[in-house]
Parts: sequence; structure tokens; C-alpha cells
Amino acid sequence: MPAYMIVTAKISDRDKFIQGYGAAAGALVEKFGGRYVLRGPGAELLEGDFGDGASMVISEWPDKAAVHKFWNSPEYQEAKKLRADIADCQVLVIESPKIA
Repeated sequence: MPAYMIVTAKISDRDKFIQGYGAAAGALVEKFGGRYVLRGPGAELLEGDFGDGASMVISEWPDKAAVHKFWNSPEYQEAKKLRADIADCQVLVIESPKIA
């Protein structure tokens, strides 16, 4: 069953984030079998307390195991260091059948 990784990120230095972490993570998403469904800044918060103005990223994966393989890989652990101190992230993963 397909899995989706949903990331909400409050970014303090967008250029540094995109050039460093974004480039590295993007290459790894593709390498591990994911594909981006949505990437964009300026989320509008309608309810809750996290995410107003944040960037959102949704990626689709073959299954939850593929997400975990990516997330736990040594390569991604190194890439993740590139967002330290410039982004506050919330990351979720969920399985769902494709909706026609």
C-alpha cells in the first residue's frame, strides 16, 4: 500500500535550507523510491498551533517500509544535519490506498 510522508517545516534561512538540505534530501528521496507530490512555502494554518506560514512537503512512497529505509539510512542521517538550527520540522508517515 502506498505511504505518504508529510513534512511541515518552519525555516529560518530558506536559501541555505534549499541549497543544502533540500538538494541532498531530494536526491535521496528519488534514490530510495519516493517522489514529491507537493513542495511549497506559505501554508495557511486553519486550526492547531503549528504550521502557519510554514513550508509543506508531501512525498509518496511504494510502502511504509520504503519510507523507513530512507529515514533510517546513514545517507539521510547525514543530510538531516544540514537542516539543524535552520528548520523546525514535524514529520509524519501514513499509509493509504490511492484515491482514484
